[in-house]
Amino acid sequence: MRLPRLSKKDDIQPPEKPLNAEEWQEWRTRLKHLTNFETVMLRRMIKENQLYPNEAVMQSIKLWFESIPGEKWTGRLTSMENGWGCPVCNQVLETIELSKKEYNILKKKIMKNVMQGNDIFKKTTPQELKRFQDFMENRLPYDIVLDGLNIVRCVSRICGYNVLFDVVSYFAQQNLRLLVLGRKHLNEFQFWKWNAMTARQGKVDFFFTENISQDDPFLVYATLHSGNNCKFVTRDLLRDHKACLPESIQQLFFKWQRGHQLMPFASRTKKIYFAPILSYDTVVQTTGDTWHIPYDDHLVERYSYEVPRKWLCLRRK
Repeated sequence: MRLPRLSKKDDIQPPEKPLNAEEWQEWRTRLKHLTNFETVMLRRMIKENQLYPNEAVMQSIKLWFESIPGEKWTGRLTSMENGWGCPVCNQVLETIELSKKEYNILKKKIMKNVMQGNDIFKKTTPQELKRFQDFMENRLPYDIVLDGLNIVRCVSRICGYNVLFDVVSYFAQQNLRLLVLGRKHLNEFQFWKWNAMTARQGKVDFFFTENISQDDPFLVYATLHSGNNCKFVTRDLLRDHKACLPESIQQLFFKWQRGHQLMPFASRTKKIYFAPILSYDTVVQTTGDTWHIPYDDHLVERYSYEVPRKWLCLRRK
């Protein structure tokens, strides 16, 4: 069934799922007479909804721009490395860092909607939350906040405690202040190791919750209250926290997460490494005479917490 032609008075809503090449062509036909095509399809669908086109759709976008009469757009597919600029046109990309204003807005909303909402006590108790806040009061700021149990679970449980010790030692040797969050049963394992770590010039603090509690609210709280330079280590995607936020704030949270989360991975030898944090934001970006649009490479599978490395660079001559 063909989609109806839209008029300029129609309230255009972007698709809620990625489009294939045929569906993209259909949208292009529907919207080709509207001046806000780019706003609707690129800004709202890709940037706000975090939907990345596949390579076939990106080729359609490229052809659409290049076919606009009199505008002389040219497009090239490229890869972005962990730098600041596009290798095709040298345009500086939007930073992943939040502005001071954005950071303060996000922090305020997290406190109101996550830490003070009714759902918080599904993961902890009022007494435990108060104990944590008192614990944090005279210890902030931290450079790194670690989800200890999550790191342990990256590998088998027997090896996991040794891996956690190695990760904590790795950061402590960089003269960073650390907070390790975990449940009480972690405190019972090889207690001499915890003593050894806490002896590292007071650089490592530990907070243990009850075994039935969940420590991700504490992870977010400690990281945000440590300032915009603090990073956190976990493989948790923190979807519950994002869902608690107003829609207008969810993109701020997602951007903050991409710029602050160190995702741990275990190699075959049980050694932990971290996915790099990119310096630029993987969203649609435009200056008016340029567009930079991230897309999914059909040859590369990525996890939901990963972002594409392939981009379409469009320039108007």
